[in-house]
Amino acid sequence: MKNFLAWLLFVLVVYAFQSAFMPLVYFYGIGPDLILLMTSSIGFLNGKKVGSFAGFLLGLFEDLATGTFFGLNAFTKLIVGYVCGVFSTRVLKDSFGLPVTASVLNTAAVFLMTEAIMLLLGYRFNIFTHLYTKLGPLICYNIVFAWPIHCAVRWLHKKTADKK
Repeated sequence: MKNFLAWLLFVLVVYAFQSAFMPLVYFYGIGPDLILLMTSSIGFLNGKKVGSFAGFLLGLFEDLATGTFFGLNAFTKLIVGYVCGVFSTRVLKDSFGLPVTASVLNTAAVFLMTEAIMLLLGYRFNIFTHLYTKLGPLICYNIVFAWPIHCAVRWLHKKTADKK
């Protein structure tokens, strides 16, 4: 129960930080997606089952809190958590390059999945303009915050791990 409360408090603090303080440094309404970074770190540290479950729950929480298209964040974060979990046994978890590289790939993947779903829903926009004006700043922000979020998730993972 303590572990669950610790993770819940951590998620709430990260989301509150993203919602309250990150808008101060937004670039034309674009800011970091700390929930995405947390999902990828949880996937890398715990495997595909826990990663996909955490991705679904974090995405669902984000959907409920933001009021955007319901299920879109849950779906995309579930996929990110699963894919990162698949690679959890093949990567060095303490490497600096892991969260940074994963943040670039995951941000691009989530962005492209979201844009594809929006196009399928009938929304029309210039995809190349969105790539330049939205994806570029989003990747830059996520690169900056990837390592601190990964370190925080890794620290909490070690603190809440079952002692054998």
